[in-house]
Amino acid sequence: MNSPVDLEHPLAVKIRKQMVVAISRFNMIEDGDRVMVCCSGGKDSTILLALLNEIRKRAPYEYSLEGVLLDQKQPGFDAGDYLKFIDRLGVKLTVVERDTYSIVKSKITGGVYCSLCSRLRRAILYDHAVEQGFTKMALGHHRDDLNQTLLLNLFYTGKMASMPAKLRSDDGRNILLRPLVFVEEKDLISLAKIWGFPVIPCNLCGSQTGMKRQRIKQLIRELEAEIPMLQNSMLTAQANVRRTQLLDAKLCDFSALRVEDLEEAGLDHFTGLSSNLD
Repeated sequence: MNSPVDLEHPLAVKIRKQMVVAISRFNMIEDGDRVMVCCSGGKDSTILLALLNEIRKRAPYEYSLEGVLLDQKQPGFDAGDYLKFIDRLGVKLTVVERDTYSIVKSKITGGVYCSLCSRLRRAILYDHAVEQGFTKMALGHHRDDLNQTLLLNLFYTGKMASMPAKLRSDDGRNILLRPLVFVEEKDLISLAKIWGFPVIPCNLCGSQTGMKRQRIKQLIRELEAEIPMLQNSMLTAQANVRRTQLLDAKLCDFSALRVEDLEEAGLDHFTGLSSNLD
């Protein structure tokens, strides 16, 4: 079957190579895995599905790959063209139907829908992965998502946390993967335009304004005008944590630090400099 998109376009090759680095570095996929790609119908998860399937064909080990699309019964939801596109990629895509839209609309009045909507969506996909025997779940979060989440947690929840490349879900039943962690959103936007595939818009959160993530996204854009390598630096920082230079006593046993330890090491505890550096 001929692919409906150019999988050898230079930008597609660049993103695919970045995905391979992430898969290798974080040991994401192993021989015999059954990987479920969580598709939203948007650019990120669609490109993830297409390129992860291409990586599968070239991998030195065997694993299977399937897409899952959740129909949340939002008004105007139409996956027809999208399903035809994925079929032409030669990838199986299953549509799971659950009416979370009505639940969210009834529970949230005047607030932001995303939090509840994402929790419901996550629970349904987790259950489906377990029921169908998938060993891994692949998500379409990219570098910019990680950086935005880092600042969201820092500014609004008082946590130093982002989105790890690989983790076990809170319920302990699933292994989550993020193969796009090294990929810039602008490259995904550009490739989506080049490929020109159909997307399914979100008519729920997409209809709302004033969301915190959009504010953080704008803040990062403003800072990038002064600091061009800002996002790469933020991503690097997430892999370069100095646990003794934070305030979390669970990461560092501060009570065990003694002046005597500094003296034995020949350090001046007032300056932090070696006592014999005159």
